[in-house]
Order: sequence, then structure tokens, then C-alpha cells
Amino acid sequence: MNNPRPQQPSKSRKEGTHNIVIGQKVTFAKQQLAKEFRRKMTREEKILWQHLRANRLNNLHFRRQQIIDGFLADFYCHAAALVIEVDGKIHSQQVEYDAERDKVLKARGLRLLRIKNEEVRQELDNVLMRISTACSQET
Repeated sequence: MNNPRPQQPSKSRKEGTHNIVIGQKVTFAKQQLAKEFRRKMTREEKILWQHLRANRLNNLHFRRQQIIDGFLADFYCHAAALVIEVDGKIHSQQVEYDAERDKVLKARGLRLLRIKNEEVRQELDNVLMRISTACSQET
């Protein structure tokens, strides 16, 4: 897919931001876990990361395994206030945990986009367009 672009840049994008979540304490153990998760990404996360990294999608900066309020978000775009979760089979076994996590992230003013592993493997262009659209919407 040729890097989809929204018709106008998101107004939520702020100059001078560092693409991190400010105002939280992060433990050393959580930092180490995030590093390990970055090294051991799933196949689908690796596929999606190749299209998000280095500002490849709409020149937006995405981080992987971003710690937000103690949770690890698969991908995070600060400028769009968007968390992207790539859901595998495990998520059908942790519905309550995911619901609580989503509630905490939404309370912080973040939007969530859940994408199934199968979608990344079978409909990557559609997934990238959904991400692009979500990034261009107002928060």
C-alpha cells in the first residue's frame, strides 16, 4: 500500500511533543518487560510495525510497547492520541482484563483501535487505511 494520507492533518497534533505519555511513574521491571516485548513481537506485530515505524504512515510517529498507566500498548501515536492493539487468541481469554485496560486508557483521553491478527495477515491494506482514518479524526 502506498502510505495513505488523510485529507488534512489532525488538529490534535502538537508541535514540540515528545511522543510519550507524561505524568506517570514507570517501574524498572515494566521498562524491562516493554523491552522484552519489543524483542519478541508477534508475527502480526512485526508486519504492522514495518508499516508504522520511521513515520511511514502519514508521517506520524508511532511507538511500540508504550507503557501507559502501567499497561503496555502494542502501538501508540501521541499526536493522534491513539492506541492500537493487535489481538491474538489470548484476548478471548482475558476479556475482563482488556475491558478494564480500555476503560483506564479511555479515561486518559486516548482512543483505542483493536485489530485482529487475521486482519493484519489477510487485509493489511484495509488495516492501514483504518489506522490512517483513526489518526485523522478529532479526539
